[in-house]
Amino acid sequence: MKKISYLIFSLSLFSLSIASAQTKKTTSPQPKAFPAEVARPKLVVGLVVDQMRWDYLYRYYNRYTNGGFKRLVNEGFSVENTLIPYTPTYTACGHTCIYTGSVPALHGIIGNDWYDAETKKNLYCTEDTSVTTVGSTPSSEGQMSPKNMLTSTITDELRLSTNFKGKVIGISLKDRGSILPAGHTANAAYWYQGTTGNWITSSYYMKAVPTWIADYNKLKLANKFYAKNWETLYPINTYVNSTADEKAYEGKTSTFPHQLTQNIDKNFDAIRSTPYGNTITLDLAKLAILSEDLGQDNNTDFLAVSCSSTDYIGHGYGPNSIEVEDTYLRLDKDVEEFLNYLDKKVGKGNYTIFLTADHGAAHVPGFMTENKIPAGVVSDRDIATKLNAFLNEKFKVNNIVLRSMNNQIIFDHDKTDNGSVSFDVIKAASIEYLKKLDGFANVVDISRIAQSTLPEIQKTMITNGYNARRSGDLYYILNPNWFNGSSTGTTHGNWNPYDAHIPLVFMGWGIKQGASNKTHYMTDISATLAALLHIQMPNGCVGEPITEITNK
Repeated sequence: MKKISYLIFSLSLFSLSIASAQTKKTTSPQPKAFPAEVARPKLVVGLVVDQMRWDYLYRYYNRYTNGGFKRLVNEGFSVENTLIPYTPTYTACGHTCIYTGSVPALHGIIGNDWYDAETKKNLYCTEDTSVTTVGSTPSSEGQMSPKNMLTSTITDELRLSTNFKGKVIGISLKDRGSILPAGHTANAAYWYQGTTGNWITSSYYMKAVPTWIADYNKLKLANKFYAKNWETLYPINTYVNSTADEKAYEGKTSTFPHQLTQNIDKNFDAIRSTPYGNTITLDLAKLAILSEDLGQDNNTDFLAVSCSSTDYIGHGYGPNSIEVEDTYLRLDKDVEEFLNYLDKKVGKGNYTIFLTADHGAAHVPGFMTENKIPAGVVSDRDIATKLNAFLNEKFKVNNIVLRSMNNQIIFDHDKTDNGSVSFDVIKAASIEYLKKLDGFANVVDISRIAQSTLPEIQKTMITNGYNARRSGDLYYILNPNWFNGSSTGTTHGNWNPYDAHIPLVFMGWGIKQGASNKTHYMTDISATLAALLHIQMPNGCVGEPITEITNK
């Protein structure tokens, strides 16, 4: 009887297990069905703040409004540890990397300019003598296009994916900050002409500027801001995150208030080195949204905006100046107004915006030494002159060094190929000489970087920045907080975190709230946008999507 009861009990358990398995099978999650139509935001806005160190998000955080940088951080997703994966870290390279997801080795923009071995002269990154100025009198300022960029951009891919129905417009005071992000297929790119105060473009894009640009140019808004002068937004004694108002190592007259009225109708270029340059840039961006109906239909548009005045002011005064602090407090208010305009015109939740920077900046060496931290400067001209003198004395070769630029030494290959001394011997001697100069940490033969004893991060960044047809022969690495420039003001360009650590915040359509300290790279920005928009990555992209940010 016990055996029969046990058998019945066992059969019952077996029946229950089958039923349970069948239940689990029928209730297990099914693959997510794709929607009938691919969802995308109506507008994507790229906001690049030129020379914005990552720590500026938090250095002035307590003084920001709730609607500007704070809103981006608190409503969006901050990718806190975003790094530039190449060197040198310059404006043109940064804007190109952000929008191509590629590195100079592939996209070809190795600096703001470089020495062209074929023409034997310097070539500016967006220089194009085959086009003409549109929107002003003929000048070299308008002879610009993206033709020197070798890869596509995320903006190009958006145009391709929408069969050119989605509009793309680039806006920046700097031509390179407008042209390179907008890509090869842009509807328009506009930049500021300092000689006239006009926003101009080139015949690469159009034959004449639209009426809204022509009318805007007539206003000569720089004069309106010159009339205000530049005073601190708040009482100057409250700027506790900065040094004293005037320091000898700041590159320009640094006493507030800065007088600007003398520039009215005379020097339109001076607006660049004031916070008002950012104001007129974002003002034009709002006008572009209105006039071009951006974000008003089912074809996703893209507006690429770069605020450049932060770079001009940073170069002039340095990260610890009251000028830089005041500039970011003012830019915060400008960003708040811009976001409010997007909410009103495009609709909150209908647009995706990202904030980032093309590079950071070093502390001014004078500030560092004042605080007992090693720092210094070198000069390209001095480096080339000294190296030429050394090589001439040692090998009897005259002026074999053509340039020292972009942290690179460029030799005259006509002389190295036909000389009595082998090029390898010349390079080896140059390396040993340069390594003894003040401020030099190391020098490497770029063509043999893999065999060098550099730390892996430096190897990778130099390799990513090296383009075989456009780069030089030797690469020099300076000690931390040494840079190539003037003893006053600051600059950027090196591999170090102060130049290579950038802010990256996404907000809006498809983006969840949060933050991550996982390491990501500038190259990941375009890959992320491609994933978000369900379009192809740019054709030289080496980045990966940042999956933490998305709700999709």
